[in-house]
Amino acid sequence: MPPCEQPSFFTSCDVVSIENDATDNAPSNGVFLTISQMASQHGVTARALRFYESRGLISPLRQGRARYYSARDVDRLMLVLKAKKLGFTLTEIIEMVQAGEGANAGSLKLTRAKCLEQIELLERQRQDAEDALKELQRIHVLLTSTGG
Repeated sequence: MPPCEQPSFFTSCDVVSIENDATDNAPSNGVFLTISQMASQHGVTARALRFYESRGLISPLRQGRARYYSARDVDRLMLVLKAKKLGFTLTEIIEMVQAGEGANAGSLKLTRAKCLEQIELLERQRQDAEDALKELQRIHVLLTSTGG
């Protein structure tokens, strides 16, 4: 079945594009952000930006040691942060970014199988966290009732 660009609730899709839906912080055409502006506006460190650059996820304009970020870099960073929020690893994000390059470079390509895999992983992590929380609560009750 061919990939499609429709939202994920269409069951005939094998691939969905995740697009940046927050463009408020993007500089206007021809305006660039410095690394400190980019970091502060998006809640990341300059070190994280340099790391994303080293992995090919963003490509700021370089003038000597200075970096200048375009609207495209802002869009790409927002996609990376969105994918991180969904729990994807950087390696997975790089693969999704590379798959999204071309006709729709401002998106991440997410397959149905990858989406299901991520849901299962997050559900396991949630169950593990709930189990740990219950155990800690049980221990806390024991410590409280014994005066410890």
